[in-house]
Order: sequence, then C-alpha cells, then structure tokens
Amino acid sequence: MTEPLSARPPATALRPSACPGLLRIVPALDGGICRIKLPGGVISASQALAVADAAERFAGGVIEATNRGNLQIRGIGADHDGLIRTLLNAGLGPRNPASDDVRNLMLSPAAGVDPQQLFDARPLAEQILLTLENHPRFHELSPKFALSLDAGEGLAMLEHPHDLWLSALNLGGETLLGFGLSGCPAKDFPVAAVPLSAGVELVVAVLELFLEHARPEQTRMRHLLEDLPVPVFLGQVSERLTTPLRTDRAITSWRRTPARVNAHIGFSPQKQSGLMCVGGVVPLGRLTPSTLRDAATLAVELGDGTLTMTPWQSLMLRNVRNERAALALDGLRAAGLLCEADKALSQMIACTGAAACGKGLADTKADALLLAAYLQERGVSPGVHVSGCDRSCAAAHTAPITLLAVSAGHYDLYFRHADQPGFGALRGRDLTIEAVGALLTADSRSNTDD
Repeated sequence: MTEPLSARPPATALRPSACPGLLRIVPALDGGICRIKLPGGVISASQALAVADAAERFAGGVIEATNRGNLQIRGIGADHDGLIRTLLNAGLGPRNPASDDVRNLMLSPAAGVDPQQLFDARPLAEQILLTLENHPRFHELSPKFALSLDAGEGLAMLEHPHDLWLSALNLGGETLLGFGLSGCPAKDFPVAAVPLSAGVELVVAVLELFLEHARPEQTRMRHLLEDLPVPVFLGQVSERLTTPLRTDRAITSWRRTPARVNAHIGFSPQKQSGLMCVGGVVPLGRLTPSTLRDAATLAVELGDGTLTMTPWQSLMLRNVRNERAALALDGLRAAGLLCEADKALSQMIACTGAAACGKGLADTKADALLLAAYLQERGVSPGVHVSGCDRSCAAAHTAPITLLAVSAGHYDLYFRHADQPGFGALRGRDLTIEAVGALLTADSRSNTDD
C-alpha cells in the first residue's frame, strides 16, 4: 500500500542531495524537479495518466524521460506537497519512504520477454529492490549509487557505468551471475560469478562491505577501489556468502555479447509467440502530457496496459500482438514519438541547457533541433550528445559524438575514442551549429565508434 503523505519523513530527514527524488524536489531555473523512479522502467497506464495530470496541475507541463528509464517532472510550482501526494496516491512512491533515493536498479526494457535472455530477470530484480528498500543501512547510499541486472537480453543498455553490475553468462550449460565492481559489461570483464540463487546474497554482501569501508566522501564504488584492492574486497565478499565465488579464467575472461543496435526503436519480437514490443524515441527526452496520455491509451488498447521507459530516453509498448504492431507504431508516431532509427533526431540527446539550468552555457535543446534538421536534410544520423557543460547530465556513457558548449551557440566537438578518456578526441573548437553540421556531414563516412 502506498504511504500517505503524512508517513513520509520531514524534509529535514531526507539526505541533502542535488539529485531530485519523488519526495525531494530540487530547484532549477524553470522551477522544481521531481524524479519518479520506475521499477524496471515500467509504469501502468493509470499511473502514466496521473503523471500527465500532475505535470499540468502542479508544473509547467514538461515531463522528461531519463537515461536510466525513469521520469521527471520539471517546472514545479509552489505546491510541492500537492504534487507529491498525487504521485503517492497513484502508487508511484517507494514502499519505504526512506528508501526513495536508493531504488537504482536498471533492467532491460525487454526483461522477461526478450528472445535472447538467459533467465527472466524480473523476480530477482524485485527481490533486490525489496532489499534496497527494507535494509535500513542501504538508505545511507548516495542517490547516484547504482546497480544493473543484465539477463543476457538482446535489447539491453550495456554501456552505462554502475557501481555494481550483474550479468548472466552460460558456462557448461549452467547460467551464472557474473559481476563487476564499478564499470559496465560492454567494456569490462567480470571479477567473479555466483549461481543465480545467490544473487540477492551477493548484492547484500557487496553493499554492506561498501558502506563499512567507504569514508563519507567515497560515495561511489570507484572511489573505494582507489584505496581497497579488488582482490581484498572480493575476499571479504566471499566470507559472507554461503556459496563459493567463481574466479576462474572462464569467468574473468568472459565477454558479453553486444546488444542489438536501435532495438528500442520500432518493432522488437518477443520470446512469446505472436507478440512483440513496439517503441519510439522521446524527442530530446521531452514528453508532453498529451503524448504520455496517448501512449497510455495505446498501452491499454493494444498492449498489456503498461508502458516501459528505456535508458535510451524512449518508450515501449509490450505484449502487442503481431497483427496489431503496425497500428501501435502508427499510434506512437501520431503521439509525437520518433519511430524510425534513421531520423537524425532519434539519435540525438541533449541536456536541459541554459534555458533551465544555471550551469548550462548554451541552449542545448534548441541547438540540437537545429543540428538535427541540418543533418536530416543531408541524410546523416550519427549518435550525438549535446551538453551544456562538462557534467554530461544527459548521457550516462560517452556518446559517439559529443558537443560541449563553450558559449551560447558555440561548441567544442569530440569523437569518442577508445584510447582517450572523457568525451574522446577533440575534433574542433568553438564551432557554431552550422560548422558542426558541415563537419559531421563531410565526415559521415568515417568511423566514430570505438
């Protein structure tokens, strides 16, 4: 049952943080920001309608899809309690109010229905989330401390870094849970593995040890590992488990199969016969209440009554019958979503920028629209991240191409490079959007990936 507003801790009891939550609305130039964390990215149609209504009633009508499969409401006015009460009454809050910050577990948006999955991640994910919510010590974790659970799906975000990542692997006919401490399965090897049955036990051991060892300023796993060698940490984890850690070379040299590119856009067949997922990109991560309502209606009429938000800032309908998939895609397109992977705008992300963020040096959303139109006219659709400052809020991993604002309408241009940290290799300084567009068009045949 959802906690009533009176049951949530007073504002002074919530950990100070710049990260918004459902119970902590943080200020920005355009008003308050409220972040709604969705288990596995899933929100029911009725809950989506409640979000749309709340965005209109208590804010300026701006809803954002985040890069971890959550939703945000921006431009919130003075009635914070009214907004929070509306969302809690819709069942969108945590079971334990003190746990709102730590419900950071990312799944594939196709968890449970993906043809390539090695197991259905949803039951294990629910156990992990319950543990995060009900283990009082875990409420001390930073709001940025994050976990991922990868069951081997073809539709999966594998590049986002996490403090603890879990990834299914099959060795000798047995499905194990490999894991890494800080990083991601796209780039890193597992440090060890456990049987699936030990998944929750492993999470508890890792998080308890992190909190026991980390100093207050060491808020992320990577900070702790600068002082504590991984083998030492693993030795202590092993002592807390009822099953041995596997650290043989078959584990530590395992590589995750790459995910399917652009599988979140358009049609994605499910493992269940006759059904598929249908998805569209939220343009620059911004949803209108009307779009969210239309998508919720489609979910009821053509899907399973739920929407799934993805780490690509897109939206999916699941369990759509094959013969109705085209109708669903047309409906998402009519609602304002981008349903073709070759559209320049569908490959572009941008932070809030100077229009609503005090740290932004340029109006990134407006500039991204200009750049997308320029590239679309020339048939070019690279993956582009437009960032108003070096915090890179819109992208949890390095994009193929990054524009870093240096002043209004001017950007430094970077191409991702495996051997260079940060945004990658600098390709141009202080460029206008037109200059960036010309350079990307001329370079469209070049390889901008790692």
